Amino acid sequence: MKRIALPLLAAGLFLTACSDRTQNSMAADADAATADARATTANATDDVDAALDDAGRSMDNAGRDIGAGLDRTGDAIANGADGAADATGRALENAGKAIRD
Repeated sequence: MKRIALPLLAAGLFLTACSDRTQNSMAADADAATADARATTANATDDVDAALDDAGRSMDNAGRDIGAGLDRTGDAIANGADGAADATGRALENAGKAIRD
């Protein structure tokens, strides 16, 4: 029994001595991993914010372009209606003159 207990006791003492170093190393590794995760999350958040800003600008530009296009379309319709009204008025005047003559 003494032959088994002595090596086990020595192994236990060795593991205890290494345990502090191992724990410190593991804690440092965990801290580094946490810092990396925080940095990665911060970078991802910044990238998403930038992408959303770009998307917002694109939507604003598209809205302005659509508005300008609708304005031009409305102007063209108004001009066409004015032209049609003028042509109709001239036709009625000409018809009235033709009837008088």
